[in-house]
Amino acid sequence: MSTIADTVPALDVLERHISAAVKTLVATQNSDGHWCFELEADATIPAEYVLLRHFRGEDPDLELERLFGAYLRRIQGAHGGWPLFHEGGFDLSASVKAYFALKMIGDDPDAPHMRSARAAVLAHGGAARSNVFTRFLLALYGAIPWRGVPTMPVEIMLLPRWFPFHITKISYWARTVLVPLLVLQALKPQARNPRQVRIDELFVAPPEKVRDWPKGAHQSWGWIKFFGAIDKLLKLTEPYFPKSARRRAIAAAVAFVTERLNGGDGLGAIYPAMANAVLMFDALGYPRDHPHLVAARQSIERLLVVKSDEAYCQPCVSPVWDTALAAHALLEAGDAKSVEGARAGLAWLAPLQVLDVKGDWAMQRPDVQPGGWAFQYANAHYPDLDDTAVVAMALDRAERSAHGAPAGAAVARAREWVEGLQSRDGGWAAFDADNTYHYLNNIPFADHGALLDPPTADVTARCVSMLAQLGETIETSSVFARGVQLLLAGQEKDGSWYGRWGMNYIYGTWSALCALGCAGFDDQSPHIRRAVEWLCRIQNPDGGWGESGDSYRLDYAGFRSAPSTASQTAWALLGLMAVGEVDHPAVARGIAYLAANQTQDGLWREDYHTATGFPRVFYLRYHGYSKYFPLWALSRYRNLKRANSRRSSFGM
Repeated sequence: MSTIADTVPALDVLERHISAAVKTLVATQNSDGHWCFELEADATIPAEYVLLRHFRGEDPDLELERLFGAYLRRIQGAHGGWPLFHEGGFDLSASVKAYFALKMIGDDPDAPHMRSARAAVLAHGGAARSNVFTRFLLALYGAIPWRGVPTMPVEIMLLPRWFPFHITKISYWARTVLVPLLVLQALKPQARNPRQVRIDELFVAPPEKVRDWPKGAHQSWGWIKFFGAIDKLLKLTEPYFPKSARRRAIAAAVAFVTERLNGGDGLGAIYPAMANAVLMFDALGYPRDHPHLVAARQSIERLLVVKSDEAYCQPCVSPVWDTALAAHALLEAGDAKSVEGARAGLAWLAPLQVLDVKGDWAMQRPDVQPGGWAFQYANAHYPDLDDTAVVAMALDRAERSAHGAPAGAAVARAREWVEGLQSRDGGWAAFDADNTYHYLNNIPFADHGALLDPPTADVTARCVSMLAQLGETIETSSVFARGVQLLLAGQEKDGSWYGRWGMNYIYGTWSALCALGCAGFDDQSPHIRRAVEWLCRIQNPDGGWGESGDSYRLDYAGFRSAPSTASQTAWALLGLMAVGEVDHPAVARGIAYLAANQTQDGLWREDYHTATGFPRVFYLRYHGYSKYFPLWALSRYRNLKRANSRRSSFGM
């Protein structure tokens, strides 16, 4: 009978696994030193891209449509519709958009895949039950009346900051998506739709007869009634708003977008905002060769992934995140080739630090100096705390390993910015401080429940890890102490932590354990023991760990196992090893799982989405996660085994 020891590779065999992963990861590095892997979401963004082209009446690209069609058909679920993540359940809004896009490019509505999609949509109440963003798109196409869309008057742009609703009170992504959308709702342009495609067959009742539009499941009944009454009042009074105020409001919205247009990287560097900017300029009558419209439209093309057999549109790109995490994995691997690759990546990252632009975050923290990194190639108005902490830790780690001294000015500025963006409760959010106006998630426009950017355990843990690595302690830093306290207070009853930006409790628990380990917490403390026990309890029989997007359900009642993935297994292992559990049998099984599932090219296959855009609404599949996280975990295990140390100097 075999034992765990029989299945865990010996260190010399493990070295070959690490070398194979290093070889392939370095081979994927761009000539200038950075990495940027594909970032895949679900059917919604590719479908919206197809519909954008037809909305504007752009010259048809039949080959590109063929490739997009192949992608959309491939990811259709067995339930007939389209899921939000790999092998996920039916999602109505994604299915409506995907069906519309396929019909737009010429798929026969009587084809089997279209019939099954239509049946699934109708069985779930029809297109009238889709979410607010889908209904907005349908209104632009004339498929539903505008009363099916919550009223958001463009005059919002003129409201004072003390008003209960103001664009400074919502998240960066909501801000950049909403502002051009306000102009579109004011102007109500209609799609050119040269093929005159309609989707009336997706409605249970004729759209003009629908009176009851859906609300978000997270929204409380009292707030729904309150904001619903306001929406009805706005619909009655909006036609009588002063025209002069409307002109000033539209001008303010256009000025907001233009200031943040971000060149070829696009408004907010995220697809929904970029697409809305294009439609806004179109609706305002900008000529097609206008520099702003040209830049906005070209920024979207940079998101396309076009292969020989299919194509899709990414929601954004992740070069800073990918490069920083790949550098960490290679620094952990530690051989000369790995360190050289990591240093090249860090040299590419260093000049991308935003030092000269006070972005939207300064609305809350005007006296803080800029010093963060953005997620994308360029997004100066919207650097984020997560990327900044990870980049700063990598720069500091590389400098310490080379010269035995902490990194210099770049890390100091990053530290100052991170500390300055701490929220009042002691935690950190992704992009802003104190973005906690929770009542706003109850407005009709917020049926997705993701209007805000409050502090989260995973980002707080990353910032705590950075500060600990830079030498801060509970005794010497009140900023650090408050961050640790919030992290401890956020632990769930079962011992896990909620993961906002990665899926889900495995991600949050990895992040928190790394922070606490780096902060020097006693490995036997109750918080750590409960987390370790939880991770060991949820390990799959195959030795790996897995968790799906279903863990974000509002009726979540405890961990539900999902198929093991390489990235989630690596997170669990890194979390356990960060608090001294390198010799735990669960770690041995996890290492054996990674070794057994490594492919011939030295990497790992991962079809599942393991990251989160918005819980319950939008999920992500980082194609890089299965390349650098398992390498990181294997290298950490080897290093700790060799050193017989409780934890490495780097806690993440």
